[in-house]
Order: sequence, then C-alpha cells, then structure tokens
Amino acid sequence: MSSSILLVDDEEAITTTLAPYLERSGFRVECAPDGEAALEALAVRGVDIIVSDVLMPRRDGRSLVRELRSRQDWTPVILLTQVDGSFEKSAALDEGADDYLAKPFDPPELIARIRAVLRRTTPGERTLASAKRLVADGVEFDRTARRVFVAGREVVLTPRASLLLEYFMSHPDELHTRERLLETLWGYEFAVSSRAVDHRVAELRRVLGDDAGQPRLIETVPGGGYRFISPVRGG
Repeated sequence: MSSSILLVDDEEAITTTLAPYLERSGFRVECAPDGEAALEALAVRGVDIIVSDVLMPRRDGRSLVRELRSRQDWTPVILLTQVDGSFEKSAALDEGADDYLAKPFDPPELIARIRAVLRRTTPGERTLASAKRLVADGVEFDRTARRVFVAGREVVLTPRASLLLEYFMSHPDELHTRERLLETLWGYEFAVSSRAVDHRVAELRRVLGDDAGQPRLIETVPGGGYRFISPVRGG
C-alpha cells in the first residue's frame, strides 16, 4: 500500500500543485492549511509522514512539531522553510523535525527526502531525529548532554564536528553532499569552502577511530560526498 502524506501549507498555490505531484509519485495525500488543522486531521487518522511549511497562521510548522513530540507522537516531519539561516534550520532539527527543505525547492528532491525519511522510520517508534541517544558500532551520542562516547570512553570533538556527527547519525545511509552539509550545519552566511566539511570529517575519523580506507562509520562517496554506513539505533 502506498504511503500517506499530510501536506500542511497555507499557500493554496503550493498545495494545488504539490499535492498532485506527490500523488503521481505514488503517495496518498491529504492537505491542511495550518498546524491546528493538521492536528485535527491527525486526530481522525494517522499518516506515514507530514510535510509542513514553517510560516503559517494559527500554528506554525515548528510549533506543530513541538506539539506532536510532546504527545509522544513520532510521526516523521519534513519542514519547508523560506528562512535561509543555519539557526532556523538547526532549531527545526533540534525540536524533532526529521528533515527540512528550503523554499523554493525541486519537487524530485522532496520526493527523495520523503523516501529517505520513510526508510529509516519504524511506525509508532521514536524517530532518530527525536531520539535522546544515538548509538552505532561502539559510538554513543548523548544529545541531551552533548557528549560523545567511544567504547564507553568519553571523547572530545569540536562543536562543528559534534554537529556533523549528530547529523550523520540521525540521517544514516543517506548520501550527503558537501554543499548540503555546508548549508545545513554552517549556513550560507558563512563564507567557507567545502574543505571545511572534509576537515571535520577527518576529525571525526581520527577521534572515532574510523579508517577512511576501510570505513565502518563514514564512507566517502567519490564525486558525491559522505554517507554514514553503520546502522544506528535511537534511545
């Protein structure tokens, strides 16, 4: 059976064009004009994933995510935002959103994000984006205390490397381009090159004991970027 999507956006131009596109891509789609309407729809029947705008009347997208997570509702959420700032993006992820996409976006990229989130989600269980602990092959990330342990021993990472590890572990088995990582974790307001990502990946490998030649955690995809290849479980 096809997966169901609740599309939440107050712009009719978005819902009337995006909903049919999602349906043509094989999804069942229901629309809601804002966060309050979304909660009302979810009270009637659940969905597999929510795609929501951030800026809306009555209840915005981030408030919708906070309300769902406070109810222990782990339905995965992808936020659509027009705000091009690293703070807004990291805040959305910190509050329990599973991914975000900046407007305007390429619809095929949204489809790819939806399918990636659904692949790593088990219905009814806490999503990795909402987990307080992330564990993979001897590496534990305590998101509440912002502490990282390898084989039970605490290790120290620079702040940016810590953010990168958290993002990798909450988005495993996905290809992350350097440009996407720069946009998400550095923000376009920072004039940095893609080498900044490479330096932080090198730091992670050194501290976590991961061999670039035979990786167990972070794989380099030639011409593509990086992928966290170890299975991750949340807690």
